[in-house]
Amino acid sequence: MKSAVETLTPTRVKLTVEVPYEELKPRIAEAYKTIAKQIQVPGFRAGKVPSRMIDQRVGRGYVLETAINEGMNTYYQQAVTENEIVPLSRPEVEITEQPSAEVAGEGQLAFQVEIDIRPSIELPDYKGLAVTVEASEAGDADIEKALDDLRGRFGTLKSIERPAANDDFITLDLTATVEGEEVDSATGLSYQVGAGTMLEGMDEAVTGLSAGEDATFVTKLAGGEHAGADAQVTVVVTAVKERELPEANDDFAQLASEFDTMAELRESLAKDAAESKVVEQGVAARDLVLEQLLALVEVPVPESVIAEQVEQHFEQGAHNEGEEHDTEEHRAEVSENTAKAFKNEIVLDAVAEAEKIGVAQSELIDYIVQTAGQYGMDPNQFAQMLDGAGQVPMLVGEVRRRKALAKVLELAVVTDSNGNVVDLSDFVRPGDEAENASSASSASSASSASSASAASAK
Repeated sequence: MKSAVETLTPTRVKLTVEVPYEELKPRIAEAYKTIAKQIQVPGFRAGKVPSRMIDQRVGRGYVLETAINEGMNTYYQQAVTENEIVPLSRPEVEITEQPSAEVAGEGQLAFQVEIDIRPSIELPDYKGLAVTVEASEAGDADIEKALDDLRGRFGTLKSIERPAANDDFITLDLTATVEGEEVDSATGLSYQVGAGTMLEGMDEAVTGLSAGEDATFVTKLAGGEHAGADAQVTVVVTAVKERELPEANDDFAQLASEFDTMAELRESLAKDAAESKVVEQGVAARDLVLEQLLALVEVPVPESVIAEQVEQHFEQGAHNEGEEHDTEEHRAEVSENTAKAFKNEIVLDAVAEAEKIGVAQSELIDYIVQTAGQYGMDPNQFAQMLDGAGQVPMLVGEVRRRKALAKVLELAVVTDSNGNVVDLSDFVRPGDEAENASSASSASSASSASSASAASAK
């Protein structure tokens, strides 16, 4: 078999494949055997029909077509491997020549395939990228906030006889109507004023209400059958409570931590606050480094990658987001995010190749456990689901890209807005994963680039 590749665009090529008759001959023989089992000819047992009889009954052209269809994917995959390309879209195949149906042994199989491919890039110098992050140090306010948050976990709710204010906890009954028809209702809901976790306009409506009072407001429903519709919502506050915090003393330190004194607990909280500031600076620096790296290289994005992701997004969202989910603005946003993710993937994969970065089994397991936790799933079940869906290689690529970005950040020069060099050695661990905090948008991959590579010729 011979194959050649012609570059049409930086992301699209045309493969020309020629398969001589001798190489196709075994598949033709196999096609005769297959067809012999499918047809019935008087005087011959099933599977024992001679080739000449098959030619008379169904035609040699049909036999050749069967052989070609059976072998096409193999020849296509072989050509892809020989020419070292990574397909990203379904191949568009055109057969340009077939063996003669009249004269056995004459002619060859020739076909052309147009395919979108993973582009090659020239990796820029990514060592020593300079970025500046906001100066940030943990102060007394950060320690007090951390202490208050900890006290809040051990706080108790006490009913109060006053209007609800920010951070109070209320119990409420809710009724929603659309054009006079009740579409939802609930009783005994618990809500913290100011949390912003319920309907838009809820905080403004309940602030200032005492137990037994009600308010009505108009909002857009976010989900369900009436998603996107304007609804009139009536809330009745049945109770107002405030959280009482335990006193910050040695007894509380012993209750809430492994420390015996409040002084020791405060020291630990101060250390945690300082580490949190480093993480914040590290996340900011990582995002800036990636942004600067992408600005140094031009990465062409195949239209098919964007189109596939956009359609998948809206096909999934159509069932639970309502009609207003699919808008031109939203499609533009999804397209932009897909293109950015694809560029991230290409550039970080190139860095991983340059740095010879691999993924240890322990790193993959850690990532699976972390991701399973985000979905609230058992890690073992999550791993089995990924394996069954053939998604493990995609996760390996994701971990590898995270490590590549960590390497770029490790080699960068990071200063704060005061001109001081920022030490991110506790944030970036050389040879390990980039960080503890997750920010999927920075190193996310275009899943279509991984899944579409499995597309085969039909």
